[in-house]
Amino acid sequence: MLKNFKGKAWVTGDDIDTDQIFHGQYLPLTDPKEMAKHAMEFVPGMENFAKEVQPGDIVVAGKNFGCGSSREHAVVCLKENGVSCVVADSFARIFYRNAIDLGFPLLECPGISKMVKTGEEIEVDLVTGEVTNLSSGQKLKGQPISGLEMEITEKGGLLNYLKQ
Repeated sequence: MLKNFKGKAWVTGDDIDTDQIFHGQYLPLTDPKEMAKHAMEFVPGMENFAKEVQPGDIVVAGKNFGCGSSREHAVVCLKENGVSCVVADSFARIFYRNAIDLGFPLLECPGISKMVKTGEEIEVDLVTGEVTNLSSGQKLKGQPISGLEMEITEKGGLLNYLKQ
């Protein structure tokens, strides 16, 4: 797993819940490629996200990203779209746990949603917690995930970690 990511930012607001990231009407879908087509379509201003996102892009969110139900689909649809990681002011506990369990990189970085605008290039260092807005030169330091969480993420998720 990479620990440094560079990509275009997609910025959302506060309290984006799992139903906005992956709406309940699509829960019958089981193919991750089909699930990916509906990522973020209920997030205001991001209705075309699934059609426009490019592999390596980074979701930047406000406070409490991923609140709501215990829906792994919210992580799966982002991962399947090639999103390299999510950086947020803060995460809802359930999304945070699902991301770690599925081996999806994330970083909590208070203030990030105010420092970055959609379309700007950013670089994220998961080890140091530093986020650099390559468009403006601004830097911010977040809170890297713990050692065990990093090990689980590096192995591709909790099941792979336990198998090894």
